[in-house]
Amino acid sequence: MARHTFIGPALLLVGTLLLSACSALAPEDEESEGRSDRRQQEGEDQRPTDQGGGGSIFNIFKPESEEATISVNKYIWAASIEVLDFLPIQTVDPFTGVIVTGFGTPPNGGRAYRATILIDDPALDARSLNVALQTRNGSASAATVRAVEDAILSRARQMRIADNKF
Repeated sequence: MARHTFIGPALLLVGTLLLSACSALAPEDEESEGRSDRRQQEGEDQRPTDQGGGGSIFNIFKPESEEATISVNKYIWAASIEVLDFLPIQTVDPFTGVIVTGFGTPPNGGRAYRATILIDDPALDARSLNVALQTRNGSASAATVRAVEDAILSRARQMRIADNKF
């Protein structure tokens, strides 16, 4: 008999939980129903969005948009490769804007350099370009890095001007 006294309260608890879960699915009040009717009349989109946590777990694997956007300036990209053509390219990723080179010696130079370039903005602007130069003994001087950045930006501007003429 003790067994039956335990089942009764357990069933009551499960039933209460089920009812409370069903009430969470019902409309909140007449005011919210009125707003929803008003939205439909005004032509607002009633589809749920995935940004608020709705939808399924598989929505996180869907792309944000159907079109891939590249946020790399094509002139800075091409100018970087052209100006540093004496360095062997190891890794190139146009989607993230990263170019990594191996060690190479510039023409008429005696010191070997290697570069890592990051282009992180579509604007033809100095803030879009980040250059890190290294020598075999450590990082290159700030003046050398600045000179390389200036050469890349100057060439990028020349390329843009030449592109607009056609």
